[in-house]
Amino acid sequence: MATHPAAAPWWTSATVYQIYPRSFRDANGDGVGDIRGILAELDHVAALGVDAVWLSPVYPSPMRDGGYDVADYQDVDPLFGDLADLDALIDALHARGMKLILDVVLNHTSDAHPWFRSARSGRDDPKRDWYWWRPARPGTAAGQPGAEPTNWRSYFGGPAWTLDPVSGEYYLHLFDTSQPDLDWEQPEVRQALYAMLRWWLARGVDGFRMDVINLVSKALPLRDAPSVGPDGLGDGTPFFETGPRIHEFAQELHREVLGSAGKVLLTVGEMLGVTPEQARDFTDPERREFDMVFQFEHVTLDQAPGDKFDLRSLPLSTLKRSLGRWQEALATRGWNSLYWCNHDQPRPVSRFGDDRAEWRERSAKALATTLHLHRGTPFVYQGEELGLRNHPFARVDEFRDVESLNFVGAARARGMSDTEILQRLRAKSRDNGRTPMPWGPGPNAGFGVGEPWLPVHADASRAHASALRADPESVFHHYRRLVALRHELPVAALGDFTMLAAEHERLYAFRRRLGDDALLVVANWSDTEVPLAGSGAEPPADAELLLDNLRSSDAPGERGVLGGWEARVYRSTGSAE
Repeated sequence: MATHPAAAPWWTSATVYQIYPRSFRDANGDGVGDIRGILAELDHVAALGVDAVWLSPVYPSPMRDGGYDVADYQDVDPLFGDLADLDALIDALHARGMKLILDVVLNHTSDAHPWFRSARSGRDDPKRDWYWWRPARPGTAAGQPGAEPTNWRSYFGGPAWTLDPVSGEYYLHLFDTSQPDLDWEQPEVRQALYAMLRWWLARGVDGFRMDVINLVSKALPLRDAPSVGPDGLGDGTPFFETGPRIHEFAQELHREVLGSAGKVLLTVGEMLGVTPEQARDFTDPERREFDMVFQFEHVTLDQAPGDKFDLRSLPLSTLKRSLGRWQEALATRGWNSLYWCNHDQPRPVSRFGDDRAEWRERSAKALATTLHLHRGTPFVYQGEELGLRNHPFARVDEFRDVESLNFVGAARARGMSDTEILQRLRAKSRDNGRTPMPWGPGPNAGFGVGEPWLPVHADASRAHASALRADPESVFHHYRRLVALRHELPVAALGDFTMLAAEHERLYAFRRRLGDDALLVVANWSDTEVPLAGSGAEPPADAELLLDNLRSSDAPGERGVLGGWEARVYRSTGSAE
């Protein structure tokens, strides 16, 4: 990766804002966000100074998985609007100097997609081989327990195979039963997907976020997993996460679509189970695959292996070790994406910060300062710039996410109480990040006039967008300053990264350096003072305080001591140490 500012791609100094349309803004009063709602609030996004918007799926869909079950790749679901609305959004973004990154799901479709409807119509249908079909396990009858072709467990729980009673064969779905996996071994499948991507690029899209893209290559022949869990199912991920042909497929995709677009795109591949070393190969520009990956290592550290709802404590040193390893691995080849949350994750203030009233704002700013000054491209998820915490759902039946509902059923079957289930869902459910965006005072916090599809956020009366934009010292404006810093200082975007005080359990500190320009970032991840003396992260005597997260009404702290959840950025220029 080039480190000279003049040679670096635009996305190295960029910040991307993610919009989950269902929860952003409802313009037509049906209780669900839509594209016209996005258009109505686009100036809010522009005011942050971000460079691009990542738009979660708006395709026609049965909505079993929030739109990631696509029934038509080249249209817009009437729930969100139509293609004319999406064209208007692309134009409006470009007019404001922002780009559109479209979410695409290339590993699977909905079972309502015409391709799958055709495939399941008969064994001799031309599209039958576009999906993974297999007969029952030898020696069993179709439909019997354990007759599935392999013992793989779906990511959403239960077997990864479902019987089609008409044909008597099973189809593979690594996620919900309504999301059959496409067979990328078939050249016709790949070419159909490439044609679709070119069609979107011709409409003005500026890049793609590719959902679970490292699952498209399966190891052949399909076979049982070596380990079996208490449900009698096995962990098949060694056979389909970063499979044997994945780099071949990625390079073909780049050659046929991404590298021939006539402009510099941003491409990010969501990759389950990817290691830093694998990510370096995926994002090495010489290999011509992807610009960056979304990895999950740091957002699985607070849970038991393979079970996100089995909660574990997370020492700060463990988190630093993980993120530091990714910084080191991609220091000279490849590129990192940076995120605390998205539509699949709980709110970072509740997860990593302190969502008590006295610390919520300051910890939100501390988390943002820490993340945005790592080396990589930061992603901001809607509401993150407001410092929203997890919504305090009151009952199990308030949740809507398919993953959460599957967990409820499985947990109840194991005898878990609803009280325990609610506690776990309130910590880790994907619905935590999907409550309607609060825009202002009044009914439904300005989200729309209809009854929202999820409860209005409990913080809406005080943490709404209009109030935070009007407050120059708010979380919103802290994010705005961090976005600007990456544009203004090449060291913030391209500088080398060195972790400091790696084993300190309350201090997150690191140094960035580009030539003679250096930044020191120090953040207290606790509600009690942290002295910097002896930590290895003391600011140089001549360093300028560039940014902090205090309000003007807060008592200024000592230079050598960080108050509770205090974060500072120091800058020094001169010869390298």
